[in-house]
Amino acid sequence: MSKHDFYLNRKYPILILTMVMFFMIMGKLFYIQIIDQSYKLSATNNAIRKIVQYPQRGWIYDRNDTLLISNQISHDIMVVPYLIDNPIDTLLLCDIFNISKADFQKKIESAKKYSHYKPSVFLKSLTVEDFGNIQDKLHRAKGFYKQPRYIRSYHTSSGGHIFGYVGQITNSLLAKYPDYSRNDLIGITGLEKTYEKELRGEKGVKRMIVDVFGIPQGSLEDGKYDTIPKNGKEIQLTIDLALQEYGEKIMGNKRGSIVAIEPKTGEILCLISSPAYDPKMFLGNKRSANFRSLYLNPAKPLWDRSTSGLYPPGSIFKLINALIGLQENQIAPSTTFKCNNGWDYKDLHIACHKHKSPLNLRQAIAQSCNAYFCSTFANIMSAKKSSSKSLNNWEMYTKSLGLNKLLHNDLHQEKSGFIPNSNYYDKQYGENRWSYSYIVSLGIGQDAILMTPIQMANLATLISNRGYYKTPHIVKAIDKSNKNINPHFSEKIYSNIDSIYFEYVIYGMETAIEGKDGTAQLAQIKGITLCGKTGTVQNSGDDHSVFIGFAPKKNPEIAIAVFVENGGWGGETAAPIASLCIEKYLTQEVNRKWLETEIIEKKIEYTK
Repeated sequence: MSKHDFYLNRKYPILILTMVMFFMIMGKLFYIQIIDQSYKLSATNNAIRKIVQYPQRGWIYDRNDTLLISNQISHDIMVVPYLIDNPIDTLLLCDIFNISKADFQKKIESAKKYSHYKPSVFLKSLTVEDFGNIQDKLHRAKGFYKQPRYIRSYHTSSGGHIFGYVGQITNSLLAKYPDYSRNDLIGITGLEKTYEKELRGEKGVKRMIVDVFGIPQGSLEDGKYDTIPKNGKEIQLTIDLALQEYGEKIMGNKRGSIVAIEPKTGEILCLISSPAYDPKMFLGNKRSANFRSLYLNPAKPLWDRSTSGLYPPGSIFKLINALIGLQENQIAPSTTFKCNNGWDYKDLHIACHKHKSPLNLRQAIAQSCNAYFCSTFANIMSAKKSSSKSLNNWEMYTKSLGLNKLLHNDLHQEKSGFIPNSNYYDKQYGENRWSYSYIVSLGIGQDAILMTPIQMANLATLISNRGYYKTPHIVKAIDKSNKNINPHFSEKIYSNIDSIYFEYVIYGMETAIEGKDGTAQLAQIKGITLCGKTGTVQNSGDDHSVFIGFAPKKNPEIAIAVFVENGGWGGETAAPIASLCIEKYLTQEVNRKWLETEIIEKKIEYTK
């Protein structure tokens, strides 16, 4: 074989090998640049980092423009798992972030489960102090960086149930609201949830050039591609902070609720559920522990009794039966009934406290006579010559008074209460197998009736307005305009009771406070005419104490309901609390210090 042939035979294998290596290199480059995104992500993250610019949530004020909630700067620590040094120096990172090894591993696994390449929250909502301890060491934690954001700053320790709280969005909420991202905050309860759309604002993005250690080196092209966040809208509440704080103070060692409403507008002046909690408890790294402690507390401080507590109304319901009896011409203001220490029918006896007898309507309201209103209810039930028809007609009237239905307000939670009708008793006793004697305790607010405290306050509002109410609501203005409020809130909702009959009931309510035999004389306020009705609700344990009322009698400015669990007689606990709150609201101070001290220090033994 000639030398030419030898070189010729070597030429082709070398050429083929060269071409194979070329295509292998090209294939690898194609894989790195097109298919395997991790290299692209690594290059991008080593050059440009998108930092979300979170907006400030809208500030919240009370009806007098007192600031309730603003914001303060906070920091999240973000992590991108694939950027962390391998092997992980766990001890170093635990020391930097001041957490245990177990917590560190749990957080890292959670981040990896979400994504190896996308950032996720490692530590959230760090206070200025906590972040200060980390900031100087953060450059040593490769793959970790700070993410500024705003958290709530509370200027009062009251109103926890009203405000609710903000938390990191859950997976279920993400599915419902796709315009949010995994690391966003969202209103979870209360006002923060109801008005999330108005409060949240719009996020911006800042693009920073960073080195391989994740340390910012400046903005990309002087911020050319940045977007500015848009803050949430300001909200003004109907709440009077001074009254809210006073009400929470006076209910501090009690369980129950106070709800006060401005009658002419339906604006809620205070919304108190006791025990309450400080909204600041849902800030910082103790948030989870605080939530668990509140959740496990047997007094149920997280439960909003004002809107969700379902209670028998007791004797305050006598006002409703008086109105229905008058409307149906089953009683007149002058109608009298005897009380033989109670009401008797065959073998049935419903007890009553001792008082003069017989009584007319005004006296019966003032002295809360059970016999009078059992007799009134018996008359109402005889009006249609059929127990079923009479009860359904009675239920129709109660519903027109704002009961047995949702009020459709702007509060986070709301229960409709319960008013029984013929179907309810047909199931209980059998169709047409019951009569008024089976259910006569409805006449005094017992049996199956259930109301929420806000419904009780709304009833006081309706009576003070002589027959109508406006939907109770808690937001007065958005961005300094009431045009953004639901127009339904300004509509008058009329009952099926003629306005003339309310005057007779109000006369009785006035006598309950001012009369010498009234059940609520302890609630008298010098210089102010308070009209009200006490209730003592029978219970398996100690009785509950309830009161509704309004003041002044003419052109009323406040209607109120107070419910104290196991508080005993309505005139001894709930009525004084209501009168103190009314005095505080109308005069800005309380002169009856002796009564205030007595009520604040009153100890109540709680039973089921």
